[in-house]
Amino acid sequence: MRQSQLFTKTQKQVSEEEVSVNAQLLMRAGFVDRLFAGVYTMLPLGLRVLAKIENIIRAEMNRVGGQEVLMPALHPKENWLATGRWDALDVLFKLNGSGDKEYALGASHEEVVTPLVKKFAFSYKDLPQAVYQIQTKFRNEARAKSGILRGREFRMKDMYSFHHNQADLDEYYSQMIEAYWRVYTRCGIREQTYLTFASGGTFSQYSHEYQTVTNAGEDLIYVCDQCQIAINQEIIADTNNACGQCKNTDLRQVKAIEVGNIFKLGTKYSAPFNFTYTDENNTSQPVIMGCYGIGPSRVMGTIVEVHHDDKGIIWPAEVAPFTIHLISLCQTSNDVTMANELYKKLTDAGIEVLYDDRPDARAGEKFADSDLLGIPLRVIVSAKTIAAHTVEVKPRSSAESSLTPLTEFLARYV
Repeated sequence: MRQSQLFTKTQKQVSEEEVSVNAQLLMRAGFVDRLFAGVYTMLPLGLRVLAKIENIIRAEMNRVGGQEVLMPALHPKENWLATGRWDALDVLFKLNGSGDKEYALGASHEEVVTPLVKKFAFSYKDLPQAVYQIQTKFRNEARAKSGILRGREFRMKDMYSFHHNQADLDEYYSQMIEAYWRVYTRCGIREQTYLTFASGGTFSQYSHEYQTVTNAGEDLIYVCDQCQIAINQEIIADTNNACGQCKNTDLRQVKAIEVGNIFKLGTKYSAPFNFTYTDENNTSQPVIMGCYGIGPSRVMGTIVEVHHDDKGIIWPAEVAPFTIHLISLCQTSNDVTMANELYKKLTDAGIEVLYDDRPDARAGEKFADSDLLGIPLRVIVSAKTIAAHTVEVKPRSSAESSLTPLTEFLARYV
């Protein structure tokens, strides 16, 4: 993509209302735009990053047998009344439709997915099943002040599994723990993330969260450096201030962002919808459920909070909007032609390239924008490098650049 054709522009500063690092950098770099508190437009660069995160999640959910669906965001009141959450969930957006009908905007989808799967699963032979979606969710958050970490409208992958007994759920739950680790590894935040014991489990004593350590976090967790697990502050008293695995009491308190959660739901949602199956003895049995959530937009904001410096964002390679930021400092028509040819060779080879071909931008402006955008590899073409048959290569994560023979560079990427 030619940067001269990108309709968004970088900014030196944004509204002082945006106090979080992720919002400041993403807005300055032209990845997102704020409509109002907690609601953001994904601009072209931001949408590329979000799509890559969602595709990573999609691949890992498919790998463990998840089947993707897309459920409505508009829900009838009756479904939420069935589970008792119409009045109990304080962040639920409610609205009135024609004919005095009342609806909810989807904050989560247990009330929709459970009667949906019930239509197709009748026997033990139909279980287990796992379905998921990646969709926009709505929550009436009272304190939407952390950029895209806590929004009133946000992207969510919610997955639901259905089982014939607890042992089957437990086995699948273990698979999901590993699937989530693969997601965070590919997104570049595995090193800073801990599997965290939390309250909220319906069937078992605890649920699990994935918490990424950063000063921007709204949660306090207690890390056991021996086991590499953590405990949420909300349940630390229940564990006698000790690690649940090794009983270590020397726990480290840190701030963290919740980037995912998994629950063993038991029959909390299957029972209200009378979702049962027929076992081998032709006896009706309750369906056991689990649910598994990751917010792609929240992961995006977390990556920025973890991977940045005083110049801008430093995107991990697999989620970066482009692989290479090609910067032309060429002035003469012949040199510009050479830079254009290099851009074409790279794009023809399937390399994702943002090409800074802006004729009126100064070198310092281009370099500052490149640092702010955070694309993993900067490649500079100038009259000097063309004369020497080289390109200047600088990883975003490094302070050093190097001159690389053009033939060697092309051999690596084309």
